[in-house]
Amino acid sequence: MTAEQFLIGLEKQGAPAVVLFVGPDAYMRSLCKEALLAVALPEEADRESGWSRWDLAEVSLAQVLDDAAAMSLFASRRLIWVAGAEGVLPRGRAKQDDETSGAKELQAYLSNPTPATTIVFDCQRYDFDGDDKTKVENLRKFFTNVKAQVEFPRFTPEMARRLAKDLVAERRLKLGSAEIELLVEATGADASRLNQEIEKLSLYAKPGEAISIETLTALVPNARAANIFSLVASIGRGDRAKSLDILDTLIREGEYLPIALSFLGTQFRFALAGHEARLKGSMQIQNHFSKLGIAMWKARAEQVEQTMTAFGPARLKRAIRLVYGADQALRDTRPDDKTVMEDFVWKVTAKEG
Repeated sequence: MTAEQFLIGLEKQGAPAVVLFVGPDAYMRSLCKEALLAVALPEEADRESGWSRWDLAEVSLAQVLDDAAAMSLFASRRLIWVAGAEGVLPRGRAKQDDETSGAKELQAYLSNPTPATTIVFDCQRYDFDGDDKTKVENLRKFFTNVKAQVEFPRFTPEMARRLAKDLVAERRLKLGSAEIELLVEATGADASRLNQEIEKLSLYAKPGEAISIETLTALVPNARAANIFSLVASIGRGDRAKSLDILDTLIREGEYLPIALSFLGTQFRFALAGHEARLKGSMQIQNHFSKLGIAMWKARAEQVEQTMTAFGPARLKRAIRLVYGADQALRDTRPDDKTVMEDFVWKVTAKEG
């Protein structure tokens, strides 16, 4: 089930006896954890004596279940948080026997759970794609009799934009679509980071004050990188005048130019890889790199697509060589970094003869 479905179920049915949390997202997990605490341990006194935490990297499943089955002398209600839930899947020769034994122990507890006690098995280690997909399936299979299985996938850029708009409205901030896009890119579409940065902006901004790109660039870590993406996009389009203008802005803002060059090199390599994989459209680009475990959101995929359109494979290989040459020049004492980068932009945007 989704986090939203779990929250609705808590309101209607109360806390379940056993819950499985699985997935890497920390933001929705935190909301569900707080809601579960409010339902399972509503009183402050309950939280002091009824909260327990275990880690399956340190104890066995049997120890956790024994603790849950034991009636506490000090707490009428209990919430037991079990980190490292992937530890229920043992390794080695005894894997199948141990796994079967553990599943039977869990089933025995589920057949007669301790009243007013909730156990949360939490797995943050696995994602839902790539090599982790099989591991998640095995984990679900082990907990097949646990009905409350809550998934916390990473936020997509689209989901992050919606969340950002909701958080901005909730805190009565004034951010335009361009500012929200920059915020999503600067945080890598990470929901927890988005929440933290928007909270920080709400403390900084005056009532009714519109938050500008300049404010975001000054306050949000990595926001300057978004200006570098603009440089990437303009070079990708072969727009020399715009590229030199953005480069001048980066220099005036004190941007460390080797980092800008590194972003450019990465962009060109992505575009060349896209050509070699014969990718068509931003969706294919995003899916291809995501499967390889490379963070690729919609706006970035569109930038790669623009670069692929503007640069053929031969021109990309030349651009990568130019990046290498500029990188070597930036390590020298002469000429200055601005001259090196302007020369690089001039050469990389030159039309093929």
